Amino acid sequence: YDYDLIVIGGGSGGLAASKRASELGKKVAVCDFVPPTPMGKTWGLGGTCVNVGCIPKKLMHQASLLGKSIQDAKSYGWELSSDEVNNKWTSLVEMVQNHIGSLNWGYRVQLREKKVTYVNAYAKFEDQHTITVIILGKETTMTADKFVIAVGERPRYPDIPGAKEFCITSDDLFSLPHSPGKTLVIGASYVALECAGFLQGFGLDVTVMVRSIFLRGFDQQMADKAADYMEKEGVKFLKKCVPVKVEQMESGEPGLLRVTSKSTENGEEVILAIGRDSVTRTIGLDKVNVALAKNGKVPTNDDDRTNIENIYCIGDNAEGRPELTPVAIQAGRLLSERLYGGSDVKCDYEGVPTTVFTPLEYSCCGLSEEAAIAKYGEDTLEIYHSNMWPLEWTVPGHDSNTCYLKVITNLLDNERVVGKWREVTVIHYQPHFPPGIHYLGPNAGEVMQGFAVAMKCGMTKEHLNTTIGIHPTAAETFTLLNTTKRSGGDIAQTG
Repeated sequence: YDYDLIVIGGGSGGLAASKRASELGKKVAVCDFVPPTPMGKTWGLGGTCVNVGCIPKKLMHQASLLGKSIQDAKSYGWELSSDEVNNKWTSLVEMVQNHIGSLNWGYRVQLREKKVTYVNAYAKFEDQHTITVIILGKETTMTADKFVIAVGERPRYPDIPGAKEFCITSDDLFSLPHSPGKTLVIGASYVALECAGFLQGFGLDVTVMVRSIFLRGFDQQMADKAADYMEKEGVKFLKKCVPVKVEQMESGEPGLLRVTSKSTENGEEVILAIGRDSVTRTIGLDKVNVALAKNGKVPTNDDDRTNIENIYCIGDNAEGRPELTPVAIQAGRLLSERLYGGSDVKCDYEGVPTTVFTPLEYSCCGLSEEAAIAKYGEDTLEIYHSNMWPLEWTVPGHDSNTCYLKVITNLLDNERVVGKWREVTVIHYQPHFPPGIHYLGPNAGEVMQGFAVAMKCGMTKEHLNTTIGIHPTAAETFTLLNTTKRSGGDIAQTG
């Protein structure tokens, strides 16, 4: 074969797998090509996270938080020359895109240094060991012993008039040459809420159209609290709504659109964030009989292998795996080490921490309260919770009971708790490995990373009880929890 391994997709997982395989002495190629969005946007090597996902999202989130910090600065004695604080969209986009460009270049340099062949072309399977790519208009055949599918996903468009003609998605937003202005965000996923949050933070008029619930798959109490904070900050929500059609009323940048749903709203830009679809139906998997789920995901075993023995799949395309960049990186690296390094270590897809970068950040590790109850039963769970009032919030006078955290613990079957928490008789009582830990507050991702390590090590409630907190921090509240939901005790913070 031409190569020991060909990776289809140059995102986080594909790059990790290819570089590690090359380090282990194998001849490796990466095929990566980004078809333009309906608005004509394309990007360089690195995948969704680097170009139109985690990286630009976090930078714009940070820009939004800085605007709020400038307002808070007045309470800390800073004298501002003007009460008006504005964000210049074009300058922000330029700096964000400059950073992304440096990352794109860095990835190409890394591949060259590690002797990985980079092919900037769309790959399609012809048979179990052969793909075709089109380079400079000429179709070329490449062969390999093994393949890794890591082509990622692209935003889903609703099947309504005007969606692709007039709407943008997160694939377009971060490089948009003009401010989106008044914006309607369709969807209530983490992408939708994150984009709505930072756009409102820039002072834009933002409305979110919600079909059913916020943050499907996440803890619903935490999701509702995150959305409540957004609403208090000025984001408007159209609940139980779906779009019917999008019409252009005026052209321009951004122009004027009319979106018809159960009611009619006028907006200058419409951002679609209703989910993403795997890019697996256009790479010839049918020719090699790779099984696909109805949603385009690829079923794999715990070794990340598809139903075809020499074809593997990692990242967002793999069915049932967390759609997160660090997961894809870990899976790709470990897969190459198993294939070529003699390792038997498999990616642990359980207990993966994540953060939703809404204006008030939400981070979690483990199960949601709903999933924990479904798995263990309500009677076997003890849920500790508390509001938080970060010290930084006190001087500007922010609400003392907006931030919140909870720890969901599992009571072992042979242990009993009798009576209410404040009046308990304990019989061999010991909360077990917490099924879930949740935090809504500032710097949520930084807080949760350490607790994720503790979760991996088998953290119990007793570990939290005997840990001395870092004062004064919001995260120290995890070490001070003594009120359970079952008790009905007051968790309000009064200073």
